[in-house]
Amino acid sequence: MEMENHLWEGYVDWRGKAAVRTKHGGMRAAVFVLVVEVLENLAYLANASNLVLYLTQYMHFSPSQAANSVTNFMGTAFLLALLGGFLSDAFFTTYNIYIISALTEFLGLILLTMQAKSSSLQPPKCDEKQQQVQCQQVGGAKAALLFSGLYLVALGVGGIKGSLPAHGAEQFDGSTPRGRKQRSSFFNYFVFSLAAGSLIAVTLVVWIEDNIGWQWGFGISTLTILFSIPMFLAGSTFYRNKIPLGSPLTTISKVLMASVLNTCTTPSSSNAVASMSSSPPQCKEEEEGGDGSTKPESPSESLKFLNRAVANTDSNKVIKCSVQQVEEVKIVFKALPIFACTIVLNCCLAQLSTFSVQQAATMNTHLGPLKLPPASLPVFPVVFIMIIAPLYDHAIVPLARRIAKSEMGISHLQRIGAGLVISVVAMAAAALVETKRRAAAHGHLDSAAPLPLTFLWIAFQYLLLGSADLFTLAGLLEFFFTEAPLSMRSLATSLSFASLAMGYYLSTVIVSVVNGVTASSGGAPWLAGANLNHYQLHRFYWVMCALSGLNFLHYLFWANKYKYRSHAPPQPDRGRGFASSPPGRDIG
Repeated sequence: MEMENHLWEGYVDWRGKAAVRTKHGGMRAAVFVLVVEVLENLAYLANASNLVLYLTQYMHFSPSQAANSVTNFMGTAFLLALLGGFLSDAFFTTYNIYIISALTEFLGLILLTMQAKSSSLQPPKCDEKQQQVQCQQVGGAKAALLFSGLYLVALGVGGIKGSLPAHGAEQFDGSTPRGRKQRSSFFNYFVFSLAAGSLIAVTLVVWIEDNIGWQWGFGISTLTILFSIPMFLAGSTFYRNKIPLGSPLTTISKVLMASVLNTCTTPSSSNAVASMSSSPPQCKEEEEGGDGSTKPESPSESLKFLNRAVANTDSNKVIKCSVQQVEEVKIVFKALPIFACTIVLNCCLAQLSTFSVQQAATMNTHLGPLKLPPASLPVFPVVFIMIIAPLYDHAIVPLARRIAKSEMGISHLQRIGAGLVISVVAMAAAALVETKRRAAAHGHLDSAAPLPLTFLWIAFQYLLLGSADLFTLAGLLEFFFTEAPLSMRSLATSLSFASLAMGYYLSTVIVSVVNGVTASSGGAPWLAGANLNHYQLHRFYWVMCALSGLNFLHYLFWANKYKYRSHAPPQPDRGRGFASSPPGRDIG
């Protein structure tokens, strides 16, 4: 009996045996996840951050084609995080999904390394006297090899992003204040690990790609992701792995079907309790104490149209749904507007991998005696994140907890909102810097020589957007994990990366729409051609600034309506509104 009290209910070790509290989970297990994330993000970002130049210089894409190809590739990688999260929740553990995904990314990187090494697998080189627009763009079997490698990498990255954050967060006991604080620290250090991998990628590996050869850059990424697998396996004896609870999409579809068909009448509270006591649930439910929450006895008043799905015991013909299932679906629906409001921010972040790199490539990239590659510009926000993340966790949050007298101190939604505000400022700064760059390019529009302007001006938009990403991504990861039902945690956490995907896809759409609208007005498209100096990029950035401002107002509306799940005893209500609501209280 004493041994049973020490078991983690609903969790197993790597061999499938019941996890034990004294042996599995905790920060010791999470450290392996953080180290693996450094390696994984290094392997991915080393190529993604510089890919736009590889496509233009070696595969002979135009700047706009290369930008769209990169955003499509990165968007697909992050969107596939939903697949990784779904499989982790429904059929496999996050442990298994990581290993499968890492091997898939490894295979894709092998293909890219082969193509970068062999000139016979690349398009013919351009004559130095020719303009790049006249060069032969990669096509046929060579293009098939390029995109096969890229999208195998995307599939692997998606599976990793959909499983690894949830796997790390699952190592902590969410039913205790200490476990929740450790889990919050994990998400802060997860972003720190992302930044650490990025720092190596955008400095050392990017320099190798630009000065020694792309085959070496791809090769380093290949070896790095391969090494991450035994590093991950080294923590196997410490991990606790959540048992898959079946497809969360089945529960969502079932509740929606029952509600739409209106086959269940809305029960009263007493009928709902009777229904729960007389009808067995149709799927495994969360146990009380698993995350500090308790089973609902009757449907809540929010999203009342879903309450029709609760099983009516007076009829044997209805689609039977428990109160627990209905409440789980409500949680998902309430979080979706918050997810939607982060897409525009990630559309702004997409510019750092496309137009911002191309801007820097036209400028003076010397820093003293050193000539830095344009794709190394992310070093500025990366270093800032690595400084501010520990400072935030060890100084700012404890101070906020004492001031607010709440467990969280700064809520998830406040962090996300801060990131959205910074994104507005970032796009305004980007527009002003591009105006300055265009002024410097006056009289040198068709020249291939670097402009008499240091590329450090571009660092402003990198620094601001990196800061926005720090606040928003960490807040969003923790928000989705803590708010989601136990059976949907991996899928919900992967929404953070799906937001990135939607942002990259939206960037492609906006570029196309802007070009279509400006061309139809009788002028030249703002973002078309082989030479960036002819683009109206500053106007595009002002459009993005306006969209970001409107998006923040949209976010304020939903944030003030959102009501946190209660994971702990209610805290004293010390104020209402977006700026002061602790978890477990209404916002608005």
